[in-house]
Amino acid sequence: MKIASYALGAAMMASSFGAAQAAEQQFISIGTGGVTGVYYPTGGAICRLVNKNRKEHGIRCSVESTGGSIYNINTIRAGELEFGVAQSDWQYHAYNGTSKFEEAGPFENLRAVFSVHPEPVTILARGDAGVSNITDLKDKRLNIGNAGSGTRGTWDVIEGALGWSRDDLKLAAELKSAETGQALCDNKIDAYFWLVGHPSALTQETISSCEAVLVNATGPEIEKLVADRPYYRTATIPAGMYNNEDDITTFGVGATFVSSADVPDEVVYTLVKSVFEDFDSFTKLHPAFANLKEEEMIKDSLSAPLHPGAEKYYKERGWM
Repeated sequence: MKIASYALGAAMMASSFGAAQAAEQQFISIGTGGVTGVYYPTGGAICRLVNKNRKEHGIRCSVESTGGSIYNINTIRAGELEFGVAQSDWQYHAYNGTSKFEEAGPFENLRAVFSVHPEPVTILARGDAGVSNITDLKDKRLNIGNAGSGTRGTWDVIEGALGWSRDDLKLAAELKSAETGQALCDNKIDAYFWLVGHPSALTQETISSCEAVLVNATGPEIEKLVADRPYYRTATIPAGMYNNEDDITTFGVGATFVSSADVPDEVVYTLVKSVFEDFDSFTKLHPAFANLKEEEMIKDSLSAPLHPGAEKYYKERGWM
């Protein structure tokens, strides 16, 4: 009887302990982008490293495929996501309340965590479309990106810089990135563009599926655009990365990882530590991460203040 009572008591204690552990477990979500881009595997790579030690820290990380940068920032602002991947230009505009964020006003609680890979403006055109530079897109059928994506917002900026209106395009398609390659090969559009880290699976898939070419984004209007904005930089897609015999000259932004001041310091600290304590593994989780450097990731392309949880870890490592 005493043994049975002890066993029952032990079972109840174990059950209570398990319930306490479950109650202490925290769930975090990362907003990314379309599944064919680099944002989705970026979120997946971060979650993989966080979840590796979830029994120790009690944080479980999940990834959500979303509409992209602007959606992610707005959803973090609404308190429905803890983290998100966003282009550096939209981080800047959100924090300062400019461009697409002018109506909502500055997102003063936006916090930078780290930057990730560079994202050049990448234009693919049908081989028979007669497009070799961004300025040749006038009167063409172009996918400008789905509403809420960083790509769409960037096209609006490019359009203004070139002095064009939407009517200067024969067709302004609003497809999600995953739909663009097929649309190009089916001759429904002449070209599509997006900002993406390389190598990119969608880019390679498009070039392998039909006669498509990479296109330069150069000219005095583009040079002025880059010179006037701190979050843009010139970029090169190296010769031979795809079917391009020559370097493709373009410009772009950086992919950044952001959060909110409302997310607890300990949660952000744990996530950052999970990534940088296993940095070699992180750089091998996607080819776009191969050349990342810790000292650049904690400062490049970041315009919002660093989250205190991230800053604490960087100071512990002697990087700040």
